[in-house]
Formats: sequence, structure tokens, C-alpha cells
Amino acid sequence: MNDFSQSKNLSSALSMLLHDSEGSDKVLSELSNLQRDFISMQKMLLEGELSEAKVLSEELLHRSRSQSERDIEIEIRLRIERALISVEDNTKTGQELRWCVDRLNAMIPGSSLHGVALLNLAAWHSNNGEIMMSMAVHSEISKASGHPDEIRALSRLEVSRILVSISDLDPAMRHLWSAREIFLKSNLETEALVTSLEWLDLALNEIEESAPSMRNRIENAKPRESPGSSWVASNPEDIIEVVEHILPYLCKDVSGIDRTDLGLIIDASEALSKYEWIEVLLDKKSQIQDERILDLLQS
Repeated sequence: MNDFSQSKNLSSALSMLLHDSEGSDKVLSELSNLQRDFISMQKMLLEGELSEAKVLSEELLHRSRSQSERDIEIEIRLRIERALISVEDNTKTGQELRWCVDRLNAMIPGSSLHGVALLNLAAWHSNNGEIMMSMAVHSEISKASGHPDEIRALSRLEVSRILVSISDLDPAMRHLWSAREIFLKSNLETEALVTSLEWLDLALNEIEESAPSMRNRIENAKPRESPGSSWVASNPEDIIEVVEHILPYLCKDVSGIDRTDLGLIIDASEALSKYEWIEVLLDKKSQIQDERILDLLQS
């Protein structure tokens, strides 16, 4: 019976698979046949072979429960994947995700896999309109519980999106800022960029010189019994910090016919009279394909 002693090897193999890293063959050789077949199923999913992956997942699930190849980690991973690709009906999917969360909470609480299971369960509740249940699941992901930084950041990002959907914008901005800082600390630049843009989109609604900084807002935040409808204007220094960090990344490739992100830079430039940001975009004008952005630059 597997006791998660090989979990690190399996996680390494999955990571190498996703990043096409050297040395993956050596890691794969240290895995069981069942674990290697699970990796094969992951490849199918990555390549869009959904039907084939569903068929293989059924076989692997039976093997993971068999006496000869019993592997609780593979069983949990399979049940999570099968829930995500909707092998079962919607109600059964929720039950499967809850089973995975409860089992992982008993065996390896605070692990990456436990965090992933919680994120998926929270997403399932949110997709079914069960906002408070989703928020409750997210509350189980915390630094105190030992969850990895990336998992906590992803959770904060998803919580912010829930709060935006119910117009509770002050805590949404705080969660976005917290997620952004964790992503930056973890060198997850793509995730940090996405989070920064979502924060900027909210921040530009109202700007006040005297508004508290985001760090101040986070440090002085107090727990509430339930979400409400709240708003606090943004501090211009926070906007400057965000724009000056993301602008070089956005300008690496300004092509594409729908560049709302570049529009946010223009809006921020005009709101703060930081016209040097527009100058940066003007230098890339010949490469910009979004007609709306070109019109804004010409105006």
C-alpha cells in the first residue's frame, strides 16, 4: 500500500512533464507501472485526447484500488482528474472532490495536493452558485495550515474574483494585492501579471492622493461576519508601482487584436498624468494590432 513516500518523485515527474525538462526519464524509471501510466494519462489530457484519457482513467482507478497495485495517492489524483473532466454527473463530481479533500486532510494536510483538491472543490461550489460554500472552502487554505505559497496565492486570486462578482471590491483588491505579492515572491511572473491587471482594473475606478496604501489596508483589515458591498479609493503610488512593474512585460509583445491590458496602461497614464507610459506604447505603435488601442494613442 502506498503511503505517499513516493509522492515527491511523482510530483517531480509531473512537473518535468509539464515543463519538458531534462532528467524526466530518470525520475520516471523510479516510479511504479501504475504511476507511469498515470503520467501517460496526463499527457493525453495535455494533448486534448479527452475520450482516450477518460477510458484510461477508468482502468487506472480500478488498478489503484486493487490488492496488487494499491496506491491511495494515484486513486486521489485520478478521482480529482475525473471530476475535472466530468466523468460523473455534477452531484457525483462534488461528492468525489469532497472525498478527496477529506482523505488528503487526514493523510497529508497542507500539502500541494491537498491544496489543489481544495481549490477544485471551491471552484465546483462557485460554479454551482454556492458562493458562501466556496468561500468557506477557500478559508481552509492558509499559511497557518501549511499550504504552499502558490496554492495560497491562487486561492486569494479566486476569492477576489468571487468578491468582485458580488461587488465587494475593497476586500477583493486586498486579496488581489496579497496574491500578487506571493506570486512575485515565488517568481511566478505570468500569474503576477494576470493578478496585477485585475487589481489595476479595479484601482482605476477611483484614485485619491490621501487614500491608504494597499499594504496599510491589508495590515488594518478586520474580519467580517459576511461579505458586503464596500469600496476604498486607490492610492496613486500603488498604481505607479504596479504599472511600472508590468509595463516592460506587456511591451515584450504588443500584438493581438484584443489588448485590454494595454488599454489599462493608457487609462492609468491619463489618470495620473504619467504620459511617459503612453510614450513607451507609442514606441511600439507599429507592432500594435488592436485598432482600439491605436485610436487611443492617436487621440
